[in-house]
Amino acid sequence: MSKYPVRLAERSLREIAKDAVDVIGPAARANTFVRFRYSYTEISASGGNAHVKSRNTRLEDGKLTSEAFEGDLDRGAYEQIVGEAQHHFLGQTALLLQSLSWFLPSSWKQSSDD
Repeated sequence: MSKYPVRLAERSLREIAKDAVDVIGPAARANTFVRFRYSYTEISASGGNAHVKSRNTRLEDGKLTSEAFEGDLDRGAYEQIVGEAQHHFLGQTALLLQSLSWFLPSSWKQSSDD
């Protein structure tokens, strides 16, 4: 039967030449083939506080970087953020609908009456 725990005999270190290892420099930054960026932010409210979670991940110049944080906000700041997001969304929706309104039949009747 084998004996546990197994103990190894001591080994001596071997000498290596200082020039034995070639160091490779970083890749040129001008020829990056792949770039990737991912961003995620979540804001939720319960009671008098709002909870914020955010994550950013990016791959640029051969380097992967990831950042994440969590925190709490005042309810007033949450209301302001939601109001600005709704205003921005409604503005973008109005622009889209305005560009599509030329295809509606009611816009043809108005243009022919002018």
